Amino acid sequence: MSEFTLVDLFAGAGGLSAGLEMAGFGAVLANELDPQYAQTYRTNHPSAEVVVGDVRKICEIDLRGRLGVAEGEIDLLAGGPPCQGFSINAPIRSLDDSRNHLFRDFLRVAGALLPKVILIENVPGIISLGRGTVVKQIYGELAALGYATQHRILFAAHYGVPQMRFRTILIATRVPRSIILFPEPKYDVKAVANFTGARELCLSLAPLLTGALKPPPRVGDALAGLPKIKGSENKGGFEYETVPKSPYEEYLREGSTSITGHMSAGLGQVNLERMKHIPPGGSWRDIPFDILPKGLQRARRSDHTKRYGRLHPDQLCSTILTKCDPHWGSFFHPSQDRVLSVREAARIQSFQDRFRFTGSVTQQYAQVGNAVPPLMAREIGLAVRGMLERRTRG
Repeated sequence: MSEFTLVDLFAGAGGLSAGLEMAGFGAVLANELDPQYAQTYRTNHPSAEVVVGDVRKICEIDLRGRLGVAEGEIDLLAGGPPCQGFSINAPIRSLDDSRNHLFRDFLRVAGALLPKVILIENVPGIISLGRGTVVKQIYGELAALGYATQHRILFAAHYGVPQMRFRTILIATRVPRSIILFPEPKYDVKAVANFTGARELCLSLAPLLTGALKPPPRVGDALAGLPKIKGSENKGGFEYETVPKSPYEEYLREGSTSITGHMSAGLGQVNLERMKHIPPGGSWRDIPFDILPKGLQRARRSDHTKRYGRLHPDQLCSTILTKCDPHWGSFFHPSQDRVLSVREAARIQSFQDRFRFTGSVTQQYAQVGNAVPPLMAREIGLAVRGMLERRTRG
């Protein structure tokens, strides 16, 4: 039984819950709008009650009565409310925009439960939305509920995820004079973040501590032990044929006896021809001019650095998106002429092999790309757990 209770809103396929579970949290209730995502969540978190539909369904029920908890008893309320009503180009945007009911309803659930800690994850761009008024208003809303709040931009590779992925993490607590904790980097990885607030909010590596950090995570470790497949091939499940060759592969295979989801989207003939010219670590610049996409024929060599990229086994992957489309980033396999499979993308996101995705191949790619990397979520969860344990001891 988990030590700490969790309510997960906008839960998606369950990456955030999977990581928090490793840190000692157990979801008692989750909400997800998309039925297929909800099915994946339910498959992997069978003990949680899953409410499918708009988050306003959660607001309309007697949450404390349904969960059998008192005000302030839930340990952690977590989620990543989308902010489709905000625009970077608009001079002012606020939570009052009708399209931002998702954030409003998240805060409404927070007001009903008054959990000990609140965790909000979102894209780094939320910091600059509305010229900073959005984050300021969230702080104000939480302060009105009695919460102290802080936020940081975290880099997934600092926590062992072999991927270039940044997320804004906001943590709030109602515990008086409580110290809000964020996870310290564990892996010696440096990245250039070119978005607003990066310099002020990204956790940096202390020069005196880098010697104690682990070596950078590698794409090759994430892909190791998976059998060769062809593009658009779907053979179902596979058995492991080799023993794990790295700590990361050991982590991925923990609790799993077989490989599922190892299937990739197919490519057209022209992309297969382009791929032949791209070495590991290469990109569209290695493709002969006459077979480049028209847009890239007009591009400068310094543009679109990741498009049509073939991954290098000793490097990080570009951010896993909802499609492993070569026009979007570096998604060609290092040595096989195809894009990453669903399972490979999931492993790069740090999902363990025992995590099962449901739905079509397209739906599974989207579930993986939209997820919070579980290893990153685990480290955030351990920091939150430290806050809760301090409260208990205090």
